[in-house]
Amino acid sequence: MSASGTYMLTHWGAYRAQTVGGRLLALDPLETDRDPSPIGASIPGALTDGMRITQPMVRTSYLDHGPASREKRGRDTFTPVSWDIAIKLVSDEIARVRRDHGHASVFGGSYGWASAGRFHHALSQIHRFLRLGGGYTDQVNTHSYAAAEVLLPHVLGSRDSLDGNHTPWELIIGHTELFVAFGGLPLKNAQVSAGGVGHHNVRDRLMAARAAGTDFVNISPIAADMDPALQAEWLAVRPNTDTALMMGLAHTLVAEGLHDRAFLDRYTTGFDRFLPYLMGETDGQPKNADWAAAITGLPPETIRTLARRMAKSRTMIAVAWALQRADHGEQPLWMAITLACMLGQIGLPGGGFGFGYGGSNRIGTSPHGFSWPALPQGENPIDSFIPVARVADMLLNPGAPFDYDGKEYTYPDIRLIYWLGGNPFHHQQDVNKLMQAWRRPETVIVHEPWWNALAKNADIVLPCTTSFERNDLGIARGEAHLFAMRQAVEPVGEARSDYTILADIAGRLGYGQTFTDGLDEMGWVRHLYALSRQRAAANDLSLPDFETFWEMGHVRLPPPTEYRSLFQSFREDPLGQPLATPSGRIEIYSERIASFAYADCPGHPVWLEPAEWLGSPETARFPLHLISNQPTTRLHSQYDNGAVSRASKISCREPVSIHPVDAAARGIVAGDVVRLFNDRGACLAGVIITETVSPGVVQLSTGAWSDPDPATDDRPLDRHGNPNVLTLDIGTSRLAQGPIAHSTLVEIERFAGELPPVGAFTPPVIEAPRP
Repeated sequence: MSASGTYMLTHWGAYRAQTVGGRLLALDPLETDRDPSPIGASIPGALTDGMRITQPMVRTSYLDHGPASREKRGRDTFTPVSWDIAIKLVSDEIARVRRDHGHASVFGGSYGWASAGRFHHALSQIHRFLRLGGGYTDQVNTHSYAAAEVLLPHVLGSRDSLDGNHTPWELIIGHTELFVAFGGLPLKNAQVSAGGVGHHNVRDRLMAARAAGTDFVNISPIAADMDPALQAEWLAVRPNTDTALMMGLAHTLVAEGLHDRAFLDRYTTGFDRFLPYLMGETDGQPKNADWAAAITGLPPETIRTLARRMAKSRTMIAVAWALQRADHGEQPLWMAITLACMLGQIGLPGGGFGFGYGGSNRIGTSPHGFSWPALPQGENPIDSFIPVARVADMLLNPGAPFDYDGKEYTYPDIRLIYWLGGNPFHHQQDVNKLMQAWRRPETVIVHEPWWNALAKNADIVLPCTTSFERNDLGIARGEAHLFAMRQAVEPVGEARSDYTILADIAGRLGYGQTFTDGLDEMGWVRHLYALSRQRAAANDLSLPDFETFWEMGHVRLPPPTEYRSLFQSFREDPLGQPLATPSGRIEIYSERIASFAYADCPGHPVWLEPAEWLGSPETARFPLHLISNQPTTRLHSQYDNGAVSRASKISCREPVSIHPVDAAARGIVAGDVVRLFNDRGACLAGVIITETVSPGVVQLSTGAWSDPDPATDDRPLDRHGNPNVLTLDIGTSRLAQGPIAHSTLVEIERFAGELPPVGAFTPPVIEAPRP
């Protein structure tokens, strides 16, 4: 058995690999990681399970008839082919589509969670390949926080407070008296971090804050969104009503003279435009605690009491990323900033606001003030793009206009999808709509290790390696912790790295040397490490030479010694350190956004009823609000086929949590299999009955591998529990066009009859190889 020198960095932790006889036996978390994630235990078995794709595969009808067979996509058999044939098929098809339809007709799909390595990063690989080949239609923003990515530069001048530059935990512990968490601080989310986790520290830091005297308030329909050890006050707000609650708090501050007028005058602009709306002068409806209570379900005195506590305490306002994944998701972000401005504590230790605390392990860390190197992607010579969540709309409506961030664009006519890294049948809403849209392009090419829904719905499937079957450089960037990701085992079957596959295709297309830059895998790993050493040295930090590092396995730089609050410099000198907004201040009212004339996102924060919420007319037909939050047992849909995720299933289905009152009203008992449904689709799930979810709310984690029942109609029943057959596929607003998975109403009933078998972990039918 060998374990001494092989380290591996994943998005949910760092491990030492135990191998025996060339097989990965186990992964041991770092001895210094006090709170390791359980997800790693899924990896050894999943690497060689029956879902691995061991050689190139082509959909059988595509092999015979080409794009004319695309109606069979997702319902066809596959035929194995040699790598030579597969590379030729892919190269010829890319060349044809580029020649006949232009580069914008190629859609380069990817998502950043595929690998934590700096070189074998799927998104970087496919973008480099397509950009150097002449360009493609791209996606912008992320599913995690698309609304914030577009809104915050208008309001704050940057994305600070979203995915970095938060007030660090070191300035929360001992300074924050009241931590008000809209959407909670779910530790299951903090077990991961894009780019990798060396040490899980959020639990320890939260407990240190509690020990230092911080009081926590969990504002969420789910009690488990905050660790019980924090002894938090739970305010079970109705889903999607946080903006109304914040306005009720803000109205109380003004009505009782508790807002900081001096801060508003010096550091913000537009409060005078927002105040008449807040006080009801513009529409006749004061946004007071009584008004907010009717919307949120919280008692009005609870709202007033919280406002007073926030005003008299050093208060941190935290907003979970999940809140903006809802209809009008820009509004709770903007209103949280406005509320923090009214308290006047922005830039002070332990005060102000932040988005994503508890959403990722790195949020609240203090990274060094420089960026780490990554594989160069180049510039896209084609300006065609879509917002990240608008994939189905793009495929269904070529040539149709769409609005985004103040401009009007046109959906391209996509003829070829090339996708690696990420799973759109997990990320995208309204999967049944996506399934119809997915049959529109002429060709779909994917790289995948496993037969998930993306692979099953492709024409050409190229088997790619996992992180454990190649060499890479890992950098847990929020921790300045570098890992030598040495190959632990040989690739399964004929699997090849994305880089090797793309280099071969680029070679056939005439730009192989440009793509590789003359470097093989280890050449790139050495190059990226050399750049890391240079950037560290420029900041008076020392990294060992490559050979020493590769032998050691990992090295961690010392943490920064100076900690600063979010917008501390701006608070200290607003004229000398202005924000990059038109006014140089925080924009409670944005002239720029107002000029876009978007009714669904006007010039200051407003309460706009979501398309589906517990106060909407649809409640009569679908009286339960679905929360499809992140899972505990996997990252998104990754390793749903692994032991940890599968052990959490009930009757092989994803578990759904429901309040006892709602269960009793439907004759549902724990362990039942139920059907969740609305007008968009239906899925099966296994029941957990718990008081940790509010009445009227059900919780079904995202990420169960898509599993449409072939025996059902054009809106097939998902047999496994993928909630995105239920979610609504429209944008947050015309401003950001972000996803709105958390604005979804459903009904639940006990499933009657014989349960259909789960097919999510069954490969498609494989035909015999052809001579």
